[in-house]
Amino acid sequence: MDKIINNKLQEKEIRPTAMRLLVLKVLLEQHTAISLADLEMKFDNVDKSTLFRTLKTFEDKKLIHSIDDGTGSVKYALCKDKCKIKHEDLHVHFLCTNCKHTFCLNDILIPSVTLPGGFSAENINMVVKGVCSNCKKTG
Repeated sequence: MDKIINNKLQEKEIRPTAMRLLVLKVLLEQHTAISLADLEMKFDNVDKSTLFRTLKTFEDKKLIHSIDDGTGSVKYALCKDKCKIKHEDLHVHFLCTNCKHTFCLNDILIPSVTLPGGFSAENINMVVKGVCSNCKKTG
């Protein structure tokens, strides 16, 4: 796992500080997107500003992407390896209304949107809300 973490940081030209290594390890272990507050709970005595700066660096370097799923807490998930200059993997996200987990649906791309003349898109976010397969099985 350490080799994978170091390789990912090196590929994105991110200096491997102790906090960056720890945060990336946690992100790699996640199956769903995670909020700053949830990430904070994974660590004892973490400096919130250092953690936020780490996430900001990861996002700026296209290692992670942020998700506004409508819950009021921005969530973060790893990008696909092909993200270089801009986020190339604009995909749909799914918010489970039962367990409150947010999933990246990497195989479902956000459809292209044709805007009227004079309009220019800066960001596209598509969140589908419903019940995830795990909750459906247990419900």
